[in-house]
Amino acid sequence: MWVQVFLLCISCFTLSTLSQTQDRASLHRSNDRAGHCQYTFTVASPEESSCSGNNMKPEVDGVLSRLTLLEALVSRLIAGEDGGAGTAVGATEEGLQEAFTQVTGERNQLQQDKEQLNRQIQGLQRRLEELSAEAESLRHKPCQQTHRPASDPAYDIGNGAYQEMKAEVTEVPASHLFPEGNFTGCGELQSVGDPVMHKKADSITGKYGVWLQDPEPLGDLYTNKTAWRINAVGKDVRQLFAYEDMDQFSQGFPMKVLVLPEPVESTGATMYRGSLYYQRRRSRTLIRYDLASEKLASRSDLPHAGFHGQYPYSWGGYTDIDLAVDEQGLWAIYSNNKAKGAIVISQLDPESLEVKRSWETNIRKNTVANAFMVCGRLYTVASYTAPNTTINYVFDTATGEGRAVAVPFKNKYRYNSMVDYNHAQRKLHAWDNFHMVTYDIRLGRANQGRS
Repeated sequence: MWVQVFLLCISCFTLSTLSQTQDRASLHRSNDRAGHCQYTFTVASPEESSCSGNNMKPEVDGVLSRLTLLEALVSRLIAGEDGGAGTAVGATEEGLQEAFTQVTGERNQLQQDKEQLNRQIQGLQRRLEELSAEAESLRHKPCQQTHRPASDPAYDIGNGAYQEMKAEVTEVPASHLFPEGNFTGCGELQSVGDPVMHKKADSITGKYGVWLQDPEPLGDLYTNKTAWRINAVGKDVRQLFAYEDMDQFSQGFPMKVLVLPEPVESTGATMYRGSLYYQRRRSRTLIRYDLASEKLASRSDLPHAGFHGQYPYSWGGYTDIDLAVDEQGLWAIYSNNKAKGAIVISQLDPESLEVKRSWETNIRKNTVANAFMVCGRLYTVASYTAPNTTINYVFDTATGEGRAVAVPFKNKYRYNSMVDYNHAQRKLHAWDNFHMVTYDIRLGRANQGRS
């Protein structure tokens, strides 16, 4: 198309040039001497009245020469356009074919890679399932314990190595565990069940705290179904939340909020016979708060007891004084300078809070995560963060003897800051990293063959 435009422009140029030198032109057609047909233009000169010679004017010769050159150029251009277009089309088709072949090859390679990755993922999933099954099997397989004699120097209170005590395994006949079916009397702790979650705190103040039910309530105002809760995070902890029953507790609907007369220190509080027992903040003072009258009923200092971080449990939290209740009454679990950090157990008068009798154990308080009393025996928990730990030590106040044990215990949420025993329900109450849980326990008769 552009060639035609070019030719038109050339014609216009030629005519324009001729029109500048004449007003009119004529065309003659005749044969030359060789018999070839010739066309002759006749143009009158605007300047000359007559020719000075027989030769043609130089301008006309120049125009003819240029026309000849232009015709040759146009011929070459026409030939080049056709040939170039064909070549370009061929090259384009060849390039597209090559690109298509390359893309197809890459797509096939990606498909193969995808299938290979899928096979690898399936293999990893099968391996993960096998490892999970193996871990579950190992979890339920009892650990082999190392027997250590009572004369082992690790049990010497003067030797720091006793902090690394290992479990002493004692075979207990089944008849001692269940003499008449399900044993319901007082005895030694044989097992602790899996934790059952009842409530999860919804704010940072509930990371750790105290939650309880009174095993021996007094009066009609509160019953053994009433649940009690104290969020222990804060500098001035005074609020005691009362819930009508466990359903209301789980839903978070307190029926009443009591304001305590003195601030609470840490998670060592307990509930017994219609009173809340707790340690006053930054002191060794014990307080009995009567729930019915909502008044301070009695107070007393625990002689020489460490407080506010002197002898806490291993998790800290100013847990120097831990109050506990079991079938034999009210207890204080603590330490003092005389015991050099070893746990001291004191039985308290529930009315006056005076110490009735004390026992010194041979296990340091800051090496265990928590402790509780069952049937006059102290039990300690080895770790507050390990998901599968043990109750690692027992001290019997009836004999004044302590020894290592290995009763499996689970910290499901990995930050257990409070463990208390409720002898009416035969359950442990615990506060594990915002979660309020209970554990069923099983007791059995003590091995009569053990010294």
